[in-house]
Amino acid sequence: MRQGSLFSALQRASQRAPSLTSLSYGREISCSAAWGQSNNQLTSQVTATRCVSRAAIINNNQTCVSRHFSSRPETKSVLRLHAVTLKHSDYEDELDEARWDVPEEETHLDPTDSRKMEEEEEATWWLYDGTQESRDVLAAMRAKKAQKDRWIKNASPPVRVSEIDERGRAYGRGSRKSAQARVWIQPGEGEIVVNRTDFLTYFPRETHRDHILGPFVASQTCGKFDVTAVVNGGGLTGQAGAIRLGLARALEKYNPDYRPPMKRHGFLTRDPRMVERKKVGRVKARKSPQWVRR
Repeated sequence: MRQGSLFSALQRASQRAPSLTSLSYGREISCSAAWGQSNNQLTSQVTATRCVSRAAIINNNQTCVSRHFSSRPETKSVLRLHAVTLKHSDYEDELDEARWDVPEEETHLDPTDSRKMEEEEEATWWLYDGTQESRDVLAAMRAKKAQKDRWIKNASPPVRVSEIDERGRAYGRGSRKSAQARVWIQPGEGEIVVNRTDFLTYFPRETHRDHILGPFVASQTCGKFDVTAVVNGGGLTGQAGAIRLGLARALEKYNPDYRPPMKRHGFLTRDPRMVERKKVGRVKARKSPQWVRR
């Protein structure tokens, strides 16, 4: 078959080929095509060793053919048929399942923390020169700054809230000398009970009663709370002081607004004074026996 007839046969065959899909230019493949003069008969078979710059694929697994000849040498056609992860720019031929895993989102610093780090770097850029001495000095500066921040935080007053139990009571504990008192307060008519005994009966001296009622006077809550106290140890003076401290602490827990006036009068301070021990050669802690000249 001559060259002209071969070219005309290829041209007719490409026109009769069903459902061609164009691919990229510059591809060269080797293929065989056979079509008949009619739809049911095979009339000619053409073997093409070289393809033109445009290649095609026939649907339903039919052979592919090119329309123009090329003088370039044959090269193997490389068609990418598998999925490509476009997000991460992965164009390798090997299909790796791990490449489809989306990486976890990176944790970002708080803008405030990053700004503090930048300010610290700007303040200490002249100090750090890469030597061990500069690292030690920078670490000491950071430790001192952290200690200063901790001192400022500890110096700030704590936030106080009301502490009331399910029965509507506030609790306070007090002590004085060797006496220990537990005090509960709740809204009422001002009734005070000490060790299941009436207040006036348990403390016959008015000085002890005035000593105990001091927190009520300072907070201006006289007659608004009922008091129940349980006290052990010590004498009446020590027990009165223990009840006063427990009562002041209970009022503070019931309403923190009562704290400033009671603190101003010293009702929230534990009295550290204790009985001094007796010394050898003396009658009491300080008292000496009567001196006789002869």
